[in-house]
Formats: sequence, C-alpha cells, structure tokens
Amino acid sequence: MNIALITGSAGLIGGESVEFFADKFDLIIGIDNNMREVFFGPEASTYWNRQRLRDTVANYRHYDIDIRNDSAIQEVFTEYGGDLRLIVHTAAQPSHDWAAREPLTDFSVNAGATLHLLELTRRYCPNAVFIFTSTNKVYGDAPNSLPFVEHDTRWEIDVNHPYHRHGIDEGMSIDQCKHSLFGVSKASADLMVQEYGRYFGIKTVCFRGGCLTGPNHSGAQLHGFLSYLMRCAIRKEPYTIFGYKGKQVRDNIHCHDLVNMFWHFYQRPGIAEVYNAGGSRHSNCSILEAIAICEGLTGNKMRYSYVETNRIGDHIWWISDVSKFKSHYPQWDFKYNLMGILSEILATMQKRL
Repeated sequence: MNIALITGSAGLIGGESVEFFADKFDLIIGIDNNMREVFFGPEASTYWNRQRLRDTVANYRHYDIDIRNDSAIQEVFTEYGGDLRLIVHTAAQPSHDWAAREPLTDFSVNAGATLHLLELTRRYCPNAVFIFTSTNKVYGDAPNSLPFVEHDTRWEIDVNHPYHRHGIDEGMSIDQCKHSLFGVSKASADLMVQEYGRYFGIKTVCFRGGCLTGPNHSGAQLHGFLSYLMRCAIRKEPYTIFGYKGKQVRDNIHCHDLVNMFWHFYQRPGIAEVYNAGGSRHSNCSILEAIAICEGLTGNKMRYSYVETNRIGDHIWWISDVSKFKSHYPQWDFKYNLMGILSEILATMQKRL
C-alpha cells in the first residue's frame, strides 16, 4: 500500500495536498487539531475544511492530534510507517505577531514538531519523501537592504539590480538579520530538514513560500493576506495597513500551484533541496494594489486605516525567483495569476460567508 501523510491537513496547503494526492495514493493520512482557531480565533477555524475533506475524499483518514504530541504521532508512524511514501509537513504557527506572544509554543510547534517528524521518518520510513513548507521569513529582514524605488502604489527594486528581473533567489543569506521569532523557529526547522537530508540521506526539501493563498484559506488579521483582505471587502469590515505606506509588495502563489510543485518533486526527488516558491513576477501586488482589486471585484469601497509602525521583520518587497525549481522541473508552471486567485477567493467566500 502507498500512503501519504499530511500534517496541517485541514489548512490551506494541507487541504489542497489531501485533494491533489487523493488519486495518487491508496490512503491519505491527515493530522490536524484545528490549532489555527487557538492561534487566531473562531473566524480562523479550519473545522469546516476538515469536514469537507472527510465528506468528499473517500480515502482520507483524519487524526485529531496536536502535532506536538510525540507519543500520538509516533503511534501513527508505528501503524503506517512501512507503507509511507510521502510526508507533507504543513502544520505550523504562521504569524510574526503571535510568535512574540508565546515564543515557547511557537518554537515547539514549528521547530520541535518538525524535528520529531524527521526522526520518525528516519526510523520508520527512511525511503519516504519529506516535503516541508518553509517560508521566505527565514531570510529575515535582509531583503529590506536591497535598493528600492518608490512608485505611486508600490515599492520596486532598482531596475539595475540582479533581482529585478526574476526576484530573490535561494542564495540570499538567512544569517545576521532580524527575523521575528516566527522566522527563527521556521529557519530552525528549515535547517533541520536540510540536515536530515545531507546527514542521513533522506529525500528532503524545503519550499520557502511567499504568500500562499487560495479559496479554502481561513484568513485572519495576523495571517492570510489575500483571504483576510477579501473577507473585509465583502463584509465591509475595517482593514489595517501596517507600515511602508501600504506599498509593500508580496508575491502570491495559489495553493494548487505550490502543491503541484510538491508533486513534481515527489516524482523525481533530490536530497536536502531548497526552493523559493511564490508567485514570482507572474503574480504579485502591493497592499494598495490588492485593495483596489478587491474593491473592483466586490463593488465595495474598503474601510482601511494606516498604522505607521510596520510588523517586526516584515519585508518591504518580496518576489520569489522560482528559476531554480523551473530548471529542475521544466514541466511545471503557474496555473493561476493574481486576478484569477482573487476572483476564486471571492466566489468561494460568497458561498461560505
């Protein structure tokens, strides 16, 4: 039997992975205990998505386990380990601000649980492929030292800089900069995933995501940029911009496009690979630009305010260079652009809200 195990399986990337891999494996094991609601409140609950997956994916088996519960996680590996071919680790505490409130919880979820999963993989299924959803926050605020030019609606990198054409590549240092405590916990996990690849020969990969998005995202103020923004637009709720004049740029990748990256890697895996994974020059926007698009799609004028202080460790400009991944997997390409992403989020939210 071929089995895939997905942590954070009711979340955005986890849920997309469940659906994407359902016809490619005999059984999909999902681990998720809706900690997103603990982090961000009832509006961010993923319970609805868990129920949807149970109802629609016939070969999905859900385990309501805290990712930090070492003994319970080990029981899953004990039961299925010999048949596990793929581990997709998406479970995380994903917010800068929340991490500063409870650093020990953040580190135990992001770093400690990742180490335990890697060790269980080494012990029970060393030939499995281990995919980790890392983050561009492992680079800390180092990108903010790049030469930027201010435009009417966005910051943009100087046209003469090597990163202008494709974005920031994997060669940027993750050292000696301010990350936020979230960025540090994810960087710790990222390095451990690489180390289990290099040291033990396990087929591991870190996908350092930009803004990951899609129609099944339970967006909240502290995490889920486009989803939360669209929800505010639909409901005419207030939205707060934090710093950089609202001109900070984010690249946005649809969850399907990211999980399709996972699939390409699984079919021809490397060891200790690292890929930047975002919307690149194909799909990106500033906050001001995203607000304008949401207003146009919903027909509602957004109520937003501005706070001068930016979030600690936040990026002024981030566009992922996905050239390395494309060079390794030339058959992969984007399916969704920014307008397509936001239109799909709107259509799905109008049914759900």
